[in-house]
Amino acid sequence: MKEIFEIPELDQYFFLPEEIVKNLNRLEKLSHKHPINIMITGKQGCGKSSLVKQFAAYYKRPLVTFQVGLLSEPGQLFGEKIIKDGNVVFEEYLFPRAIRTEGCVIHLEEINRPEHPKALNELFSVLSEERSIWIESLGLQKVADRVIFFATLNEGPEFTGIEFLDAALRDRFYTIHLDYPDEKTEIEIVNLKTGLPKKHAERVVKTVNTLRNNEQTPISISTRHCLMIAELMMMGATLREGLIYSLEIGKNELESILMSLHFEEGEKEKTKKKFIKYI
Repeated sequence: MKEIFEIPELDQYFFLPEEIVKNLNRLEKLSHKHPINIMITGKQGCGKSSLVKQFAAYYKRPLVTFQVGLLSEPGQLFGEKIIKDGNVVFEEYLFPRAIRTEGCVIHLEEINRPEHPKALNELFSVLSEERSIWIESLGLQKVADRVIFFATLNEGPEFTGIEFLDAALRDRFYTIHLDYPDEKTEIEIVNLKTGLPKKHAERVVKTVNTLRNNEQTPISISTRHCLMIAELMMMGATLREGLIYSLEIGKNELESILMSLHFEEGEKEKTKKKFIKYI
């Protein structure tokens, strides 16, 4: 039975630098000539996974995502032997079906976070020019025409459980590096995606940029967190409350930073908190 994967819905408010858009178009055209693989790097929450989804939607390609962090042993991408009706049978997983789907976008999410260091060995063959691999229980598996592999990863000392990506594996990818959008674009994203009025969206982004660019203790705050803050504000929260409940930093550190930002009187924390029943 032929597996059918869905084409994702296009995000009408997705922004990218023009240069990256042009290169994605070039890479899409190249995929019609020969196999290509694309790696997306960048800060956490800057839109790496969203870019893969938008690419598939824009070019009307089916998309399937695999969480590499769930791979605990070699060969697990393709399937495993199970006991069924008293017999040992091989259960085929989604990955071989995906690679047999023409034009499919296959997203290898957090490719540098496998549980087993050799869990990615089978990828060398499917990412190569030959685009095929022999699996004992399935036979020769060939990657269909125009299939594009996307890999996304987070890198840096702040991320736990990640592995150094094998140079030979990394060498099989074109690389696109993402960063947070410029201030004007980020304000527009927050405004369009959450409905927060532009003047408030501007205040959110300007405050976040102040935290990002703090010379003594800069804080990495993603566009995703900007949207989370804005969504809380759309539900009636103040900017201060949005920051407190959206950012993953220590309360004392955040309180100190908020004081230094000279929040307006209406957003200062009251000396005495009021407790109410939550029933």
